Amino acid sequence: MPAELTGPRLDPESAPAKRLVVFLHGYGADGNDLIELGRQWRKLLPDAAFVSPHAPERCAGAPTGRQWFRLDVLAPDDARGADERWRGVVSARPALDAFLDAELARLGLDDSRLALVGFSQGSMMALHVGLRRRRAPAAIVAYSGMLVGPDKLGEAKARNARGEPPPILLVHGDQDPVIPLEAMLAATDDLARAEIPNQWHLSFGIGHGIDAGGLRQGGLFLAQAFRATAR
Repeated sequence: MPAELTGPRLDPESAPAKRLVVFLHGYGADGNDLIELGRQWRKLLPDAAFVSPHAPERCAGAPTGRQWFRLDVLAPDDARGADERWRGVVSARPALDAFLDAELARLGLDDSRLALVGFSQGSMMALHVGLRRRRAPAAIVAYSGMLVGPDKLGEAKARNARGEPPPILLVHGDQDPVIPLEAMLAATDDLARAEIPNQWHLSFGIGHGIDAGGLRQGGLFLAQAFRATAR
């Protein structure tokens, strides 16, 4: 039975909630790390509820933090890490899928009203899970992350009512020392080859983090994606 997730929430400015934005934090953090982004996006998304679940496992590398899955090989260019990351996203997916289903049911919404926003390891989860839902979410935003298992995108079959994959925005700092910019560029190419459209935004002078420009781009992208699903 998958672990039951929980985490901080923000109610929409205008009730009831018509959209749901789920933040997926990075390795060694917890849900409190990203929930404040919801306050920054409230003006753009006044009818959205925000939730930021804590990952299911305690993090050995940061005892007060959490992890979606264990990472022994951190360097993205180390081939030994590919299998580790794949096993990780696959093992963590059931708990996240169950959480998303429960949150949507609680709010009376379906996947067309859902957006996934990840940072670092959370971006790996957002892309993996979002592309494999029964129905595509309205959008996926991946900050400072990477695409796990690009050779397995044939199983990424999530589509919306029009038969389209979810729109994706990849955001990365050009000075990221943890997950280098090349990971984002590789992801854009891999997604395009799988006929999954995506956009990207480069934050100049930014390391492993989210700057004001990247934050605004993400909020605008979500607002546009949600408008498209409302047509």
